[in-house]
Amino acid sequence: MEFLARAVDFVLHIDKHLLELVTTYGTWTYGILFAIVFMETGLVVTPFLPGDSLLFAAGALAGAGALEIGIVVPLLIAAAVIGDNVNYLIGRSVGPRVFTTEHNRFFKREHLSRTHEFYERHGGKMLVLARFVPIVRTFAPFVAGIGRMSYPRFLAFSIAGGTLWVAGFSLLGYFFGGLPVVKENFSVAVIVVIFISLVPMVVEVWKARRGRLRAGARNSS
Repeated sequence: MEFLARAVDFVLHIDKHLLELVTTYGTWTYGILFAIVFMETGLVVTPFLPGDSLLFAAGALAGAGALEIGIVVPLLIAAAVIGDNVNYLIGRSVGPRVFTTEHNRFFKREHLSRTHEFYERHGGKMLVLARFVPIVRTFAPFVAGIGRMSYPRFLAFSIAGGTLWVAGFSLLGYFFGGLPVVKENFSVAVIVVIFISLVPMVVEVWKARRGRLRAGARNSS
């Protein structure tokens, strides 16, 4: 419980913690930011690390002059894309080993085939949308690797999604993080940022559900 409380405190007051890092470590802060974004996107075991709020806070500090936005954005895009690729390669290497037997109770080859087909058809959109959903973005490239999504296709959408995600939230913090109302209510702003990150996936789920309902209505008529 203590660890969970500290994690929540870190996310909600990430501006203060990040400022402490800048004050203590100076330019090494860029390396710390790189490591956090890389681990959140590249390691399946660390989906709890802050992503959206970290980018927003880093952008806000850049707007205040504590960091350089010209370094933050390209550096963290690189961290996100490299993390994605590591996660994908882990999934790609793990998949064939997990789905080795024809009659495995939990991991069936037919499931692997279906996953592969899904990612070839919808994987690109899934990877881009997943970037904006905490936790989901950590597992999406791993599942894409298990499903053996073609690498060139994966890489293209990984770069596109990583660029939109990092640039979007960093620049949002850069331009709006310094506003008095945001600075005085940064915890609320972080919650709003996290909520905004969930909107694309919610819209996509709603559209898919509406499509299934319409298809069901046509079939029953």
